[in-house]
Amino acid sequence: MIVYSGLKTDFMNSVENDSIAIEIEQMIQEKMGRKTPIAEFRSWENSLSYMYKVLNVSDIPSDAGIAIEYNIPQTSKRVDFLISGYDDSENPGVTVIELKQWDELKCIRGVDALVETYVGGGLRTVVHPSYQAWSYAQLIRDYNATVQDEDITINPCVCMHNYIRQENDPVDDKIYGSYYKEAPVFTKGQISFLRDYIRKTVVKGDKNITLDKIENGKIRPSKSLQNAISSMLQGNKEFVMIDEQKVVYEKILQLSEMSQRDYKKRTIIIKGGPGTGKSVIAINLLAELTIRDQMVQYVSKNSAPRDVYKRKLKGDFKMSSIDNLFKGSGMYTETKRNSIHTLLVDEAHRLNEKSGMFHNKGENQIKEIINSAYCSVFFIDESQRVTMDDIGSIDEIKKWAKDLDSELYEMELVSQFRCNGSDGYISWLDNTLGIRDTANFDLDGIDFDFKICDTPNEVRKLIVDKNRSGVARMLAGYCWDWNKQEANNTDYHDIVIDDFEMSWNLGSGEPFAVSDTSINEIGCIHTSQGLEFDYVGVIIGKDIRYENDHVVTDFSKRARTDQSLKGIKKLYKEDPEEAKRRAEEIIKNTYRTLLTRGMKGCYVYCEDPNLADHFRQRMMAYAKGFHSHKDSNKENNNEPANDRQN
Repeated sequence: MIVYSGLKTDFMNSVENDSIAIEIEQMIQEKMGRKTPIAEFRSWENSLSYMYKVLNVSDIPSDAGIAIEYNIPQTSKRVDFLISGYDDSENPGVTVIELKQWDELKCIRGVDALVETYVGGGLRTVVHPSYQAWSYAQLIRDYNATVQDEDITINPCVCMHNYIRQENDPVDDKIYGSYYKEAPVFTKGQISFLRDYIRKTVVKGDKNITLDKIENGKIRPSKSLQNAISSMLQGNKEFVMIDEQKVVYEKILQLSEMSQRDYKKRTIIIKGGPGTGKSVIAINLLAELTIRDQMVQYVSKNSAPRDVYKRKLKGDFKMSSIDNLFKGSGMYTETKRNSIHTLLVDEAHRLNEKSGMFHNKGENQIKEIINSAYCSVFFIDESQRVTMDDIGSIDEIKKWAKDLDSELYEMELVSQFRCNGSDGYISWLDNTLGIRDTANFDLDGIDFDFKICDTPNEVRKLIVDKNRSGVARMLAGYCWDWNKQEANNTDYHDIVIDDFEMSWNLGSGEPFAVSDTSINEIGCIHTSQGLEFDYVGVIIGKDIRYENDHVVTDFSKRARTDQSLKGIKKLYKEDPEEAKRRAEEIIKNTYRTLLTRGMKGCYVYCEDPNLADHFRQRMMAYAKGFHSHKDSNKENNNEPANDRQN
């Protein structure tokens, strides 16, 4: 959808009459039904006045097409400014211009395409503007059939008209080289260079024909995108499906394809515990449905699984259309009904009501996702809700499916492929933590390497050893403050217990789950949920302890910087019992999630010695059985159980 459309002469007249921002504001109200914040209105006035100066030359034709605020179909993303026409060879083309009012930015090293700048009332980490412009152009190339069939050139660039470029400027840092090569940045005083760039695609006017064609183009993934994701998935053993995973996968394919034929809305709920293969199914569906000409996206609230799966699919490639297949759950607040073929929502228990940086956008993420897609698939484990904002539940999904007239289907994944395939370990853990009563009172007969350690240093040593032959990570509950100012300083240690010191996972660098340096840091629920490792070492903080024969929780022991329990103190004043119930669920679910990230083993240190003894008592039959099986002479010594082969 294009908010404002016209010829260059129309645009120039509107700017001269001081009406351009008013016209756009009226169009947004008419087409999108929303009011424009004053800051956005002012930004149009400033940036579009600058574009008036750029276009105020005779050799950019007066009948060139102009579009402002082009809403890329199937997304909530809008391109700021587009100019269309023909080049010297009569080939149609569009210059895509991302307008920025920034006047400074800082590099962020160790990560891909991120910078820090002042936006939204404070310093924020955002993508480099060249990456943003390139990714928007790539979305248009990858999903607009007219662009593909008529070979329309899409040339992206950035105009930062307030930015004074310096020698060795951070915007030009070589770490962003692959992106600004594809989408150059033009800054204050570079109008002539921007004009030259526009002339590469717009030498002759097209009377807005090209933009009209793009606006009405059919949505279809390009062959290059289909080939790319297909080749990336082939031979990748991490995404091989087995047994019931394949059954669920085929059923979802069938239902999704039905929605494309009969245009009926369908909502599919896939229930499954840790390690049952929910993410494996989602990634395979992402690839196959894209190959079948669907506009499909993998969605998660938490960025960690998106970043990891992108990395695993892309390998060492930085620039890839694959990036645009992965979206955050707050991206659908303004998406039209049934504008996307299929949405695959992983970790659906983490969905929130409101979206946006300040949690002030939209109404309900579940509603918005179901509304946006013909077919929406929710992979969910209600026992992994870990913040006050998590509203993802089967009942909530059912409610919105009914309200939005969507057919509902439910399936369940039961077989356990993590924790050495042991459903018994998870049942034992639930019993031990007091989450639910099960028949698994001990670890007898359960083939999973579990150990309670006397010190956190012992946990670290075991994890470092295991990481030499696999992927092992340290994790912890959120009981230690995270110092934002030291977020990228590995020498600053957030977590201190006696003589043990380590940093929370750093704010820069590769995703925690795949970075080689992560062995030197401790991950949290936000960087590990939805992911798996060979072994995990978990530090259980003072927010959970054992007293009077019960496992109890204490939200007052959580870190001050912890956002997962934001609002709990207010709730406690209003309804103490409900506050304690909510806090207990979140804290226990957090540790249940951390303690089930390992495929082969888990080593634990508890700050509360009574809780450590409780764990040891519950695993006692397992320990006795294990030692008698391995070496009856060692039954009474302290040899670690983790030395056995898995």
